[in-house]
Amino acid sequence: MTDNNDDGIFIRETIGGRDVSASATAPRRQARVGKKEAIIATVKSSDPYIWGIYITLVVVSIIELYSASSSEVVGSNVYAPLIRHCMFLGIGFVILYLIQKIHYGYIARFAPLIGILSWLALAYSSFMGVEINGAQRAFNIGPLTVQPPEIVKLTVILWLATILAKNQKRHDVKTAGIVYSAVIVAMFGGLLALNGLTNTLLVMLVSVSMFMICGIPYKKIAIIIGIYAVLAGSFYVANKMLHSSSAFDKVGQTEVAYATANQHSIGSETHVNRITSHIRGVHPGDSLTDQNRQVIMAKFAQARGGLVGKGLGNSRESVRLPLAFSDYIYSIVIEEGGLLGGIFVMILYLLLLARAGFVAYNLNRALPAFLILGCAILIVSQALIHMAIVTGLFPVSGQPLPFISKGGTSVLVMSAAIGVMLSVSRHAARQNDGRSQRDNDESRHLGKDMDAINASAEA
Repeated sequence: MTDNNDDGIFIRETIGGRDVSASATAPRRQARVGKKEAIIATVKSSDPYIWGIYITLVVVSIIELYSASSSEVVGSNVYAPLIRHCMFLGIGFVILYLIQKIHYGYIARFAPLIGILSWLALAYSSFMGVEINGAQRAFNIGPLTVQPPEIVKLTVILWLATILAKNQKRHDVKTAGIVYSAVIVAMFGGLLALNGLTNTLLVMLVSVSMFMICGIPYKKIAIIIGIYAVLAGSFYVANKMLHSSSAFDKVGQTEVAYATANQHSIGSETHVNRITSHIRGVHPGDSLTDQNRQVIMAKFAQARGGLVGKGLGNSRESVRLPLAFSDYIYSIVIEEGGLLGGIFVMILYLLLLARAGFVAYNLNRALPAFLILGCAILIVSQALIHMAIVTGLFPVSGQPLPFISKGGTSVLVMSAAIGVMLSVSRHAARQNDGRSQRDNDESRHLGKDMDAINASAEA
């Protein structure tokens, strides 16, 4: 006779109506005929495919960053940039491992607090922070440089997932949830736009994707996009008028002082200048300038890579290409791995999104589905934007390639995002679990306010 329980299958034998099942703690008795027990336990473990993709990206990161950091080598220690990067990868792994152990319900509970703290950090860095690559987007804590725009990308996802899950209804979201979500995106987007349009567009893109996932009708999504466009236009006009007026107030001062005052006015035109330069493109007869150096050198690196590349560690353009180790590292990937290497890296990110979609489709609850898909869309969208910029499809703008580009804050944040995905895959109940203990535990962790059913479970 066989009995089933939540933890697996328990095989029980009876002789003459008397239970003669062996005890799990008595291995010697299991060998006796007619007295045996087999337990097939269900072990909670995170998704091995997500683990595999993450580990592969880390390996690619270590190899490519060593080649791309030639211009950063100081003195005789050629391994210094690689050691720093590996240190952040190690810290990121610890963060990832700890987060995937925590039930995602706890992460969702603290999402609003984390969001408020990250918004305050973003505001501080925007007005009182230090400049990095011409933008005031960071602040220092001792020897460490923290970039809140990178942190904000993930905290917005966590906050939106929580709000959308709380306001979920059958194939739609309550109006209050839509309004709260749009306000949060606008609140963060306004500060992000001060120092980079790309991060703002990325957050808006991910938020719209999450709206589509949670079942909001397309008409409402179109209205939200319209509101985003109006807010972005209003912010741009206000920012331009503010800096222009402050610059004209300095006309009576010396030329040097005026140039300093007008620096922000020039910076307010950066987005327009980048788009104009992108539309114009680069031509063989163009002279090399500070404005087009990155674009031209990136094209040299990709052209040199050809189909199969020059081999790992054989990059030549990494010495001449500015920010080859961060904003343009995909050029080095193509130079060393060729077109096939570049496609391989792109497929890795797309596989991450595909796996997240597969896991999300089989989940019982809406919240974990929103979390794992939101994190995957963030990572993959940032990777594709980086690739589009490097290959010339998008205007020049700083956007690191997740895990592969150098950058402490970016590596830690993306590691945390993978940790959230693994936490969902480890703890979330699936549709084929039925009313198992795992499902009951999930209900207890989420509570009634975030216990909405996943739409795919109702299909």
